[in-house]
Amino acid sequence: MAESPTHIRFAADVLRRLGEELNPSVDQGIVELVKNAYDANACECVVELYGVEAVGGRVTVRDDGDGMTRDQVVDGWLVLGRSSKSISGKTRLGRTPAGSKGLGRLAALRMGRSVTLTTCPLEQQGQRHELTIDWDRYDQADVVERVPLSITTTPDTSPPGTLIQIDDLRHPIGRQDVRRLARTLLLLADPFENAESSFRPRLIAEEFQDLSRLVEARYFSECEFHLRAVVDEWGRASAQVLDGYDEVLWSADHENLTGDSAGRYKCPPAEFDVWVFVLAAETFKLRTVSLGEVREWLRHFGGIHVYVNGLRVAPYGNQGNDWLDINLARARSPEARPSTNTTIGRIQVDDPGDRLQQKTDRSGLIEGPAFHDLRKFATDALEFMAARRLAETERRRQQERSTTKSTSVGRRAEVHDVIASVEGPKKLYLEKVFERYDGAREKQVDALRREVDLYRTLSTAGITAATFAHESAGSPVKILGQALSTIERRGLGKFGQQFIDLFTEQFRSMRRAIASIAVLGSVTLSLLEAEKRRQRRVEVVPVIEEVVTTLGPFFSQREVEVDLDLSEERPFLHGARSSVESILTNLLNNSLTAFESSHADRRYISITMQVEGAWSLISLADNGPGIQGIGREEIWLPGQTTKQHGTGLGLTIVKDSVTDLGGSVEVLSPGRLGGAEFNVKLPVLGA
Repeated sequence: MAESPTHIRFAADVLRRLGEELNPSVDQGIVELVKNAYDANACECVVELYGVEAVGGRVTVRDDGDGMTRDQVVDGWLVLGRSSKSISGKTRLGRTPAGSKGLGRLAALRMGRSVTLTTCPLEQQGQRHELTIDWDRYDQADVVERVPLSITTTPDTSPPGTLIQIDDLRHPIGRQDVRRLARTLLLLADPFENAESSFRPRLIAEEFQDLSRLVEARYFSECEFHLRAVVDEWGRASAQVLDGYDEVLWSADHENLTGDSAGRYKCPPAEFDVWVFVLAAETFKLRTVSLGEVREWLRHFGGIHVYVNGLRVAPYGNQGNDWLDINLARARSPEARPSTNTTIGRIQVDDPGDRLQQKTDRSGLIEGPAFHDLRKFATDALEFMAARRLAETERRRQQERSTTKSTSVGRRAEVHDVIASVEGPKKLYLEKVFERYDGAREKQVDALRREVDLYRTLSTAGITAATFAHESAGSPVKILGQALSTIERRGLGKFGQQFIDLFTEQFRSMRRAIASIAVLGSVTLSLLEAEKRRQRRVEVVPVIEEVVTTLGPFFSQREVEVDLDLSEERPFLHGARSSVESILTNLLNNSLTAFESSHADRRYISITMQVEGAWSLISLADNGPGIQGIGREEIWLPGQTTKQHGTGLGLTIVKDSVTDLGGSVEVLSPGRLGGAEFNVKLPVLGA
């Protein structure tokens, strides 16, 4: 019996799954087409958008590369799942191919209902090959093989290059998508190189022009520190930190970075550059550029970007992508460390051996040994810079202390000499007066020393809380929530409604506890945001509402009712948003703490806000036990507390913050609800 040959077939629906579902991002899909132009030795690649704000628009990608022969279209461009690296090594211009397996390209091509490829090959000048794909035919077919494709070849004297035209878009492309695409294309081939690159993709869109002008501003010379580190092909590294004038401040060899002369980084050769900015008004006072200009530049292009073989790898360096945990390191030890808001950097990797591989969905690099060592190299270099900056800061601090102490001793000796030179009864009088002054001064110094110790303790607690918040805000909280849902679902499935009836209250309590942990993390990290410490317009009512909403799970867990009675006017003041948040958060926390010793059946907090002339009057009252065991004047002093584990700093911070904003605060006990009542008066500029 004769056997007829057969082969594996796949359903046309697989095209959708490999395209839209595997790589749904508009910008990443189009970028894959641009990377094809890079592989084809293009110097220019232009993306144009036509009517994309609505369904039915068009996207074109045109390049001046080598084009494709008919065989290259059939055996390369139309073959999905084969990396260009498996076909050839370096390109004609010495580039390492981007290595896409065609899946990202497929996502872009299927953005429309049809796509047309027109290409004029360098190898066969005078010819043009054209191919049109009607995706509706594939969507109607059961298997891909049933849809024939034809390539038309005609004479053409146009220069080599390729045009891809995607027609009849299935979905509109919004302004945010266009802006993200513009940023992605600008950063694709490192735009921060001093020399002009041979490959510069561009987008014909207003957003691209705006960002292009911004990236060309190049504010690197305004940085305070520039970290340069390299790791060679043998895995040995070195680093330097320069100032804003390119003068070397500190250097490190491999052993200084790793602490181990024998250990080597198992990553491809790489260069790491980080520019760190001190974004303070004082720093920019005498500069030709404004603080706002540098902030805007960093907002769009800040972060640590990764370039492999000349092309950027997303999402490293995108907003919110802190892949080197810079912010976590700053939370643990804030002094002398940058944040993602104050840095811009890049890691340039030369990896012709493909030791670093991108994930299939183009969502980053596969986190294998090579990637982990690349990240370790970068974090070790950052730690070296932080350690040197911290040591320098401490050296200056010690020098200032020594100088101050020496000056103080010298001035004291001068006073004694002057008194000694006086004759008669005035000498005894001056000695007694100075003795009283000396005693008062020592008391003042002791008080200040205790206050500094308290604030250091609070800082330590804050750093610990910030670390906890960073760690708990992600996986742990999610794992707890998912585990609780799984237990509830499986318990219901196995034991029925009786399981729910028995454990309803326990599940409710656990969910409230999880919500509280999540809020603790979000509140702590929110208070650390540098942007909130800027002096600017602050609307009072929204801040009150946001703080109360954020702390909602705390109130729910402790069964506290919060009533808001806020003016319909919208007053605003000039100051730091963090100051207003500190006032409200500490007063609310004070009430929650007071309720711990309250036996009231109903726990109640009332917050009112009204505007009287140029003042915003905020009143926060509770029905707790009020102020007990301490005088009303003493509650504002640092370290004064009746709570066993209290810091005694909450109300001190309230008073200091109110004073800084130009206002005043008073306390009544009992207040209008029977407990403590705090009345805050803040100056406002308008409503």
